[in-house]
Amino acid sequence: HRPLRSGQKTEGCGGVAMDRRKVCIFMVGSGLTGQDANGVPLRRSKRGWMWNQFFLLEEYTGSDLQYVGKLHSDSDRGDGSVKYVLTGEGAGTLFKIDEKSGDIHATKRLDREEKAFYILHAKAVNRFTNEALEGESEFIIKIHDINDNEPRFTKDPYMARVPEMSDIGTSVIQVTAIDADDATYGNSAKVVYSILEGQPYFSVDPETGLIKTALPGMDREVKENYQVVIQAKDMAGQMGGLSGTTTVSITLSDVNDNPPRFTKTLYEFRVPESIELGSAVGVIRAMDVDIGQNAEMDYRIIGSDGPGMFEITTNRSTQEGVILLRKPLDYERKRQYSLRVQVENVHINPRFYSKGPFRDEATIKIIVEDVDEPPVFERASYVMEVKEDAPKNTAIGSVSASDPDDKNSLVRYTIDRRTDMDRVFNIHAGNGSVFILRELDREENAWHNITVIATDSMLPRVPVYVRVLDVNDNPPTFANNYETFVCENAKANQVIRTVGATDPDAPLGGHRFFFSLAQEAAGKANFSVRDNKNNTASILTRRNSYSTLQKSVYHVPVVISDGEFPMQSSTSTLTIRVCTCDREGNMKACNAEALTARAGLSTGALVAILLCVIILLMIVVLFAALRRQRKKEPLIISKEDVRDNVVSYNDEGGGEEDTQAFDIGTLRNPEAIEDSKQRRDIVPEAFYPPIRRPVLPPTRDNNGDVRDFINQRLQDNDSDPTAPPYDSLATYAYEGNGSVAESLSSLESVTTESDQDYNYLSEWGPRFKKLADLYGGDDSDRDS
Repeated sequence: HRPLRSGQKTEGCGGVAMDRRKVCIFMVGSGLTGQDANGVPLRRSKRGWMWNQFFLLEEYTGSDLQYVGKLHSDSDRGDGSVKYVLTGEGAGTLFKIDEKSGDIHATKRLDREEKAFYILHAKAVNRFTNEALEGESEFIIKIHDINDNEPRFTKDPYMARVPEMSDIGTSVIQVTAIDADDATYGNSAKVVYSILEGQPYFSVDPETGLIKTALPGMDREVKENYQVVIQAKDMAGQMGGLSGTTTVSITLSDVNDNPPRFTKTLYEFRVPESIELGSAVGVIRAMDVDIGQNAEMDYRIIGSDGPGMFEITTNRSTQEGVILLRKPLDYERKRQYSLRVQVENVHINPRFYSKGPFRDEATIKIIVEDVDEPPVFERASYVMEVKEDAPKNTAIGSVSASDPDDKNSLVRYTIDRRTDMDRVFNIHAGNGSVFILRELDREENAWHNITVIATDSMLPRVPVYVRVLDVNDNPPTFANNYETFVCENAKANQVIRTVGATDPDAPLGGHRFFFSLAQEAAGKANFSVRDNKNNTASILTRRNSYSTLQKSVYHVPVVISDGEFPMQSSTSTLTIRVCTCDREGNMKACNAEALTARAGLSTGALVAILLCVIILLMIVVLFAALRRQRKKEPLIISKEDVRDNVVSYNDEGGGEEDTQAFDIGTLRNPEAIEDSKQRRDIVPEAFYPPIRRPVLPPTRDNNGDVRDFINQRLQDNDSDPTAPPYDSLATYAYEGNGSVAESLSSLESVTTESDQDYNYLSEWGPRFKKLADLYGGDDSDRDS
């Protein structure tokens, strides 16, 4: 049923009047529709319900329940026998139906953005029998949208970047706002974009939300950041529509639109002439208002009055030009340098070529300062040669140094004695001539490394290497102590040994040795010597057999000479023993002398014998130590003896005069002591009265008090039951009653009122003369 206009009534749905926007749902009865091919009548099945969708406005704010629609069945005769039942989404909670009339109402305010439609099921049953009068049918309640949601942007804020100096219309960023209202119903969800803040720099497309640049030539160096406020309004931007806003933060990114510029046209640096090569002479920097790679610069020297003296490099982290020294400076030769330096951007944007060349130039002035320089040797090192047979004080060479500050300055030379501890060399202090102080021996030391010091106000040093040249003063000898054997069955011209030679001399062309048999042995020689022409010689037999009975040992003299001038030679002896051999020439037996010579012990055997000897010595020492540590038998075996049991008590006495602090009787064996037993070291008092030793009359009155003191201490010790059981030494310190001279203190004399006579002080000798002078004056002197 179509919606009715407000106030319009209709007599539909079984005579029930319907208001505007309310739907009548009714049933159509069954009927005949014709016949089939066989002539059988066809009956159309009953359609329980004819439906239209129900529509309901969202966000209803009325006080009454919101009316949705009405259900009606053809079986309803109006007698109340039909009962309408509603099930499905929200049935009973959001939607309620009048069981008798079929009216449907919404109990709550609905929001289309939460749920756009509800699917329900309706049926008509007999109220009394609960029998279904119509089959269950499905219908939909759609929620009509109202404009209750404002557009919301997907981000807040937006961040965007656009290159500076961009053309008009350059896209920056696109913003998007979403309206939760129904886009298919009215203009509630139709959004229009506009810019509230950011003119005249930027604009926004009202339909797409694309933000573009609106002004040309926006310079980052003038203003870098912009805040743009964009509004999105629904209802196609009409009055009454809802709106939302967002902020777009736009940053102008840098482009290389500015050339580098030096802050000065002339830079001046001062450096000492002693500065090391590779050191920084100065640092310059050009300014570029661009940033990042657009501010990267390269420095180079385009002109200089000292070619190759300096170079300039770029510090990439600071974009500074560092001037480095490549050749040494000399104040005496050149005192000032002038450089022409150019700086240029590395990355140049072709769009901005019209702004001029992206480079700049400046002049650098470098002033060399004078430094007191040490003398400079003509060479970094000197090599001198001298023959080992050169006599003392022979000059072997000279060194030369000059003062760069003053060519006429006198330089003195000395040898650093730390490099010539043996004082083999000396040097002339004025002309630098080096000479030797004693004879040299190349075989002892072939090279001497000394250091010469040139003295001005500073002390430069130069190494001098003295090479001692060899002179042929040592004869060659056998390389080893050669000793060999010859078999009794040897054949003539058989090689029995090859020998070599050595020579401590070192000729420039190398060694060349010659071997021959000594003249005195040539006539009756049993062996011969063959020179192999390679600094070795072979010893050969000269007969077919040898006999140990005839001679068991042969000594062959070999003459060895060198090829140097003057020729040196020596005679070395080769010992050859006659031995019995098998057919292959292997030795089987030799004479006793030969066997003794060959029967040497190996190194391993000697080490083993030495270890055995050491072990035996250790056993003997250990045995002796154990014997010394054996316990001796005690002299007193009786267990009653007080020395048999020793008990240690850590008791500290009270001092020299405290004789009662410790009872030594506790040291005795408790088992051996009884109350009835007496001490064995003193006479019991029960049987003998205490002995009173007679006191001898003093021979001199001056020592009587000392004698009394000693007698009293002796009597106390004899009668002391705790005294040690054996003889003991008691030490006492006793000062006495006083001295004849009494006190010499001047403090005590002051306290007495009577006059003192100090004339006796002059009788004590010269040692008391000073004291007699002080106290021996007359009364008149004291009064004055």
